[in-house]
Amino acid sequence: MSNDTVTCRLLIRGRVQGVYYRASMVEQARELGVRGWVRNRLDGSVEALAQGPNEAVRALVDWAHRGPPGARVDAVQVHQEAAEPLAAFAQRATA
Repeated sequence: MSNDTVTCRLLIRGRVQGVYYRASMVEQARELGVRGWVRNRLDGSVEALAQGPNEAVRALVDWAHRGPPGARVDAVQVHQEAAEPLAAFAQRATA
């Protein structure tokens, strides 16, 4: 991993389940070249782990604040994480 690679955990709240949020985030992340995963949470939020070049991760975080059409994003919490090698961006099961 290069020095400009970052890893961030996102917690997205609002109307973000049942509106194609996860699948749209997978598409967006793949277009940006970001690795990681996204999943629904039992509390109705969506959680994601994003890793890649700083600018690409920042672009995905910006997208997370809007989401796909039909979503209503009320809040996005972002926390930098310790780097761990991640595979291509994918959906995970609800946790």
